[in-house]
Amino acid sequence: MQTAIQNALTIDVEDYFQVAALAEAVKRDDWPSMEYRVEANTDRLLELFDRHEIKATFFTLGWVAERSPDLVRRIQGAGHEIASHGYSHQLIYDQTPEVFREETRRSKKILEDIIGESVTGYRAASYSITSRSRWALDVLCEEGFTWDSSIFPVHHDRYGMPGTPFEPYQLRAPSGGLLTEFPLSTCPVGSYRLPIAGGGYFRLFPYWLSRWGLGRINRAGKPFIFYLHPWEIDPEQPRLKVKAFSRFRHYNNLDKCMGRLESLLGDFRFGSVSSVLSGVTISSEAVAV
Repeated sequence: MQTAIQNALTIDVEDYFQVAALAEAVKRDDWPSMEYRVEANTDRLLELFDRHEIKATFFTLGWVAERSPDLVRRIQGAGHEIASHGYSHQLIYDQTPEVFREETRRSKKILEDIIGESVTGYRAASYSITSRSRWALDVLCEEGFTWDSSIFPVHHDRYGMPGTPFEPYQLRAPSGGLLTEFPLSTCPVGSYRLPIAGGGYFRLFPYWLSRWGLGRINRAGKPFIFYLHPWEIDPEQPRLKVKAFSRFRHYNNLDKCMGRLESLLGDFRFGSVSSVLSGVTISSEAVAV
């Protein structure tokens, strides 16, 4: 039986060869020659969401949108929200502010030209807005974004900003601009915050643990945000030669993910990020991160 609270369902539209875990095997210059699977996998998700009568937010990579404008139009035409996932899926703290601004502006324009609407939401590649890249929040404000979902309030080797709020809040960027932040969801387990928002955690954890952790957030009267990538429902994708830890992170339980997602859609209520935020009371007191 579904919970009463509506939660945010999000898809990061990128292909398997663009993820940070496989960067040791695939250079960006190799991308055009790789087998392109993101369209078919995203269409499978669109069909699934249509069957369940669910709307979601699709954070779409500019590189993908440039090559698949009709895919972006299909997402929009099905009633889903289009948001930006940047252009080239590079870690922000490895970019200069100038490169980040150029890519952010470029991706936003690509998406807006395709859908004919303003794009106001953003998610960083691999959640790479951290203490090392707070300046990126200024760029988002200056480029016309009004909300973000890039901050993961956990410790992690690649991302995370521990000590930041766990629920949607008004964020004050270093230069004073404001954004609504919907942080990636975590569940309290004693003094520890368990990352439970989806992706590799959804594939690694048994489904009962994901359902319990996400349900605990709802039982506390709060919405959670859930994310997944189209490549995570694709067990037939090419296997690239990477180190054991990266191989585990990327390929673990790909064959189980679609079934678990079906269960999740039956157990919880979902909508787009903007629809969920519209029903949440957010304090007017901004939090500086």
